[in-house]
Amino acid sequence: MPFAATGGLGDVMGSLPAAIKAADESTDIRVVMPLYRAIDESWREQMTEVATFHVWLSWRKLYCGVKSLCREGVTYYFIDNEYYFDREGLYGHYDDGERYAYFCMAVLEMLSHIDFFPDVLHAHDWQGALSIVYLDRFFRGRTGYEKIRTVYTIHNIEYQGHYDFSILYDVFGLGEEMHDILAYDGRINLMKGAIVCANLVSTVSPRYAEEIRSGEFAHRLEYIINDNAHKLRGILNGIDYVFYDPAHDGAIAHRFSAETAEEKVKNKTALQRELGLPEGEKIPMLAMISRLATHKGLDLVWQVADGLLATENFQLVVLGTGEERYERFFEELAHRFPDRVRALLRYDRTLSKRIYAAADLFVMPSRSEPCGLAQMIASRYGAIPVVRETGGLFDSIKGYYEEDGEPRGNGFTFAGYRADELYERILAALALYRQKEKWQALVTRVMRSDFSWSVSAQKYLAMYQEL
Repeated sequence: MPFAATGGLGDVMGSLPAAIKAADESTDIRVVMPLYRAIDESWREQMTEVATFHVWLSWRKLYCGVKSLCREGVTYYFIDNEYYFDREGLYGHYDDGERYAYFCMAVLEMLSHIDFFPDVLHAHDWQGALSIVYLDRFFRGRTGYEKIRTVYTIHNIEYQGHYDFSILYDVFGLGEEMHDILAYDGRINLMKGAIVCANLVSTVSPRYAEEIRSGEFAHRLEYIINDNAHKLRGILNGIDYVFYDPAHDGAIAHRFSAETAEEKVKNKTALQRELGLPEGEKIPMLAMISRLATHKGLDLVWQVADGLLATENFQLVVLGTGEERYERFFEELAHRFPDRVRALLRYDRTLSKRIYAAADLFVMPSRSEPCGLAQMIASRYGAIPVVRETGGLFDSIKGYYEEDGEPRGNGFTFAGYRADELYERILAALALYRQKEKWQALVTRVMRSDFSWSVSAQKYLAMYQEL
């Protein structure tokens, strides 16, 4: 963000570097990404070409251009190769392995052309994994590269970069000497290679760092994680408090803050009008903004939705795309409850902010959630999270209770991956909603939760200093 983004990683890379710079002005932090087609012309007009050279990848000699711009004290570089990156969508292409192998090699070659050799190279997810492998294999003997230390961050361990060994040389440009570094379950595993080669490995929440050491969460990589547990760190993500700010957000109908939280309800009536739902300030609105995938806990929602809608008076707004069965389920639910449910099967960042601002409750019952940003954004906009205690949801949302008449915690949580637990927590939240003074006190408290990057940025700086 704001150049080209999909999912939480795009948000993180848009806000964390600037937060690190703000935390320590002496830090020289630079970000490298492909020059995707999706990057708007308004950004391209601000770019300067800083280098052109060729990259060798196996037998291929490939053009590389590097464009650059500065934003919020951070230098951004864009790797320009139209064959690989001038395409619809960011990834999901048949040759993604080759595309990101090229990207990783180009990043390392670029350093000598811009005369900048970082103290720390920080790579993310499987697409960035080969930069750490290539650094050790091809660049350590070159001037400037000798002392670079490496951090590898796992944003979602499910996506590991699996490939057949038949393309080890032809696509990745690596020989049999790298077989043992990359081999896992009889095939190439790029994430495994980066974990083995990196100096430190981080994940996006402390709880997720613990969870991926078990078979339940690690997608078979728990053996490598445990072998490298001494490298493992968990740092909770944050959100961009400028982009997500209900007090100054032009995307929502009525602006409000923790001090004027009672104004939030005007956003609900505005969204009800926009979506053709019955208007009423007193009708509780539940929201889900999510990729419609199994690990997001949608099978639990499937089990409880009809029962809740049959017995409780509330409205449900769902925004997202994903697996066909879940899209069809929410479409059919909206058809059966036309005055209660809206299924908005698309990606719409602006609409999502209007939903956050309108909703009273935000439902996020994930089976697994490395960090999750939606529960933080919902809190910022005064939508009380109902979450399962996993990954970053556990680290960021604590269950509501009262102490001396004052609210404690910042949401409603449940531990087991069970439909009845989700059902009971939604009922508890709806019961509190009917107690207006207590509910308003909780909304104000939740809006004052600190999910900014300030604390996490200091932890990243400490990790870099450790190296």
